[in-house]
Amino acid sequence: MAPPSAPRGRINSVEHDVLAGIDIGRIHQDLTSLVAIPSVGGSDAEHEVQEWCAERLRGFGLEVDHWRIDVPTLAKEPDFPGMEVERDEAWGCVGVSGGEGDPALILNGHVDVVPPGDVDHWPNRDPYTLRDLGAVWAGRGACDMKGGVVAIIAAAAAVQTSGVTLVRPFALHTVIGEEDGGLGSYATLRRGHLGGACLIAEPTNRQIVVANAGSLTFRIEIAGRATHGSTRRAGTSAIEKFELLHAALRHLETQRNRAGHPLFSDTDLPWPLSVGIIGAGDWASTVPDLCIIEGRYGVMPGESLDEAIADFEAAIRTAAETDIWLREHPPVVSWPGGRFAPGELSLDDPLLRQMQTAVIDAGAPFAPPVGLSCGSDLRQYVAAGIPTLQYGPGDIEFAHAVGEHVEPGAIAECARAYALMILRACT
Repeated sequence: MAPPSAPRGRINSVEHDVLAGIDIGRIHQDLTSLVAIPSVGGSDAEHEVQEWCAERLRGFGLEVDHWRIDVPTLAKEPDFPGMEVERDEAWGCVGVSGGEGDPALILNGHVDVVPPGDVDHWPNRDPYTLRDLGAVWAGRGACDMKGGVVAIIAAAAAVQTSGVTLVRPFALHTVIGEEDGGLGSYATLRRGHLGGACLIAEPTNRQIVVANAGSLTFRIEIAGRATHGSTRRAGTSAIEKFELLHAALRHLETQRNRAGHPLFSDTDLPWPLSVGIIGAGDWASTVPDLCIIEGRYGVMPGESLDEAIADFEAAIRTAAETDIWLREHPPVVSWPGGRFAPGELSLDDPLLRQMQTAVIDAGAPFAPPVGLSCGSDLRQYVAAGIPTLQYGPGDIEFAHAVGEHVEPGAIAECARAYALMILRACT
């Protein structure tokens, strides 16, 4: 199906007044406060950032559900999305406006961030102080995705304080654990916080993302036989056996990426397979008898996680069968960490057209629908029967980077579009 042409819309007087209430000064203040909370996945600061969100949402009149998530119980569920960090506890936060019935629109944003890496590479060795560089605001989480979170807060606050009467409520879901599986959104949906549609403020560079590829974390344990380095031919290097398997994985990646998808046509490698960690050996002059690798495996839209796993494991088995040692000592494949299924919004769903119209009316460029190769919580809301798309400030190229940043103008544009979406869905 061809992407729709640019829609035409018009801002009425009520909408004009609400948009005028979006406060860029308060946006900067909120982002400064959020970036200052080092909410790395699994840290105590994840709890602190959710407390901040709960208080902020209460402050402009939302009814807030701020609850302790029972992680051990949820982790036993068969569809639990997985975690890649240790958590003894976690907290959810949902704010709901006035109106009758379930929320017509959910605005979702995650408040966990990835580690900063070597802090010596950050200006002033401080990733958690928001730096105003004029054209951009920089700090860990500014792009991914606290910039989007302050934009949905600004939109919600402008609607709430305008005095406009809503027929249906809207809801804000701030979640943790998105970076390592999606625990927060999973727990929020399981608690019964549903709605008619969902808008996720992930950094999309103000493109409308209607499809995500999925991803899995794989682990391969490869056995070898140790011996003294001077007699290496008497042993079997687990590293050399990894080289054989790595070639098989490269071939698998090439084969899988021959399957095209119209929403990913601008992406040269939409479902990548990447080795991120290699561990082997414990002494320089010993042939290593164990090599453990971990990496990320892209899952195609329309493909189940079980199908993707079967494809991967078959490739490893086939490669092992070509080698005498690996045939007798087969590699062990496991799947720790997050389980990001693919997700997709139909191009016929009215949510897409509504978002495009709001974007135009907010003063941003027309945004045709696209797909992204990275996973997100979109797939969880779609799986719950909630039409969902992503639209937010910030370029994912800078999301996890040293000097991560977002444009203040983009935050303001997105906040205006979000406010229009709330008004048009709920009044």
